[in-house]
Parts: sequence; C-alpha cells; structure tokens
Amino acid sequence: MSHFNHRAIWAIYRFELHRFSRTLLTGLLVPVITTSLYFVVFGGAIGSRMTQIDGIPYAAFIVPGLIMMSMFTESIFNASFGIYMPKFSGTIYELLSAPISAGETVIAYVGAAATKSLIVGLIILATAHLFVDVNVMHPFAMIAFMVLIAVSFCLFGFILGIWAQSFEQLQVIPLLLIMPMTFLGGAFYSIHMLAEPWRTITLFNPIVYLISGFRWTFFGRGDVGIEYSLLFITAMLLVCLAVIGWMFKTGYRLKK
Repeated sequence: MSHFNHRAIWAIYRFELHRFSRTLLTGLLVPVITTSLYFVVFGGAIGSRMTQIDGIPYAAFIVPGLIMMSMFTESIFNASFGIYMPKFSGTIYELLSAPISAGETVIAYVGAAATKSLIVGLIILATAHLFVDVNVMHPFAMIAFMVLIAVSFCLFGFILGIWAQSFEQLQVIPLLLIMPMTFLGGAFYSIHMLAEPWRTITLFNPIVYLISGFRWTFFGRGDVGIEYSLLFITAMLLVCLAVIGWMFKTGYRLKK
C-alpha cells in the first residue's frame, strides 16, 4: 500500500497558509468589524425589541448564525480561489504531473482553506464575547461541527474552483446562492417564528440544518433535530468527495 506524500502535502498546505498570512490583517480585521456591526444592528436595534427566542437572549441566539455565515463564505472563497489560481496561471499542469495523488492534492488545499475558515470562526466567537455572554453547552461537539462544516464547504469550494472559468463564475455561487440561503436559513431568527407555508418551505433550505445543528451545540436546542443536521452534513461531505473524485478521474476542466 502506497504511503502519503507528506512532503508534497505540507508544501502546498504551507504555501496556501503563507498566501493567507500576506493578507492576515485584512483577513482577520474584516470578520471582527463585520461581527461588531451585526451586533450593533441586530443585537442592539432588534434585540431591544425582541429580547428572547426560545428562552435564549436574542444577542446570544444570533452568535451561531453569525459564525456559520462567515465560515460558509470563507470556506468557499478560500478553497475555490486556492485551486482556481493554478488554473488561471497555468501552473495546474505542473501540479497534475507532479508525484502527488488527487487525494493528497485535495487534503493539502482543503486542509489549508479549512484551517483559515476555522481561525475566522473562532475569532468571531471571541469577538461575540465582547458583546454578549455566550455559554457553549457542548464545546467538543461545537468544535467537531465547525471542523465538519469547514471541510464540507471547502470541498464544495474546491469543486467550484475547478468548475469556474472566470473570476465572475468564482463569485456567482457564494453571492447569488449561499448568502441568500444563509439569511433565509434561520441565522437571525427561528424558523418556528414563520407562518405556514413558509415554515415548511424553509425546511427545503439545506442551510437550515447546518445552522440549527451548530446552534444545538451552544444551547442544546435547534429548529430541527441534531440527527438531521449530522445526516445532512455527512451526505454533503460524501457527495463532494464523489464529485471531486470524478473531476480528477475525468480531468474535467483540469486538463483543458
């Protein structure tokens, strides 16, 4: 049985993290400022009128949604940009001809992107503590959920980076699909607050299950059962892996 090319994985992983470090101040400052603004607008303005949701202070209730919203976009952007740039610059052919397997390539790029996404998520959590007292009921489950979310959405971003043939295409999915689905997925409210048929329609939004599951790790409750959240994120992980495997096997938009 062949061994992993640890040196190649580490080289790509380190290069991607170094690219992130060049914009470290911006990459970390933007989430802090954005989170602060959300707390001022949602926590202050709306929270003063809607003090609690399901017995949870509103300012604390929105914390999991804020973290998930940033992690979704960070994961997709970092992973898609990471693999798109070698395609754009033409160095993808050097990568494909190098003694590194498809699996090792994915581990390196997705691992680096997921690391960045987790750092941003933890910074937002720390920033939230400046505005509201947030107690995490299941801290280990929270970390595990963050890792699952980061890896899954980085895999999705990796697929997007291979599929995209321009910078416009690279941005269209996060802007036109993920962000609206996040806002409509219960990031800032409980779907139980919606009247029918909107409550039932919202259940077809996959983001609902991710935000609800992550909120469960904080407060022990969510809009849907934790088992459905875990089932969905596992299914997403497996589907993304299958699609990436097919892309490398067929050379879809890699060898053109």
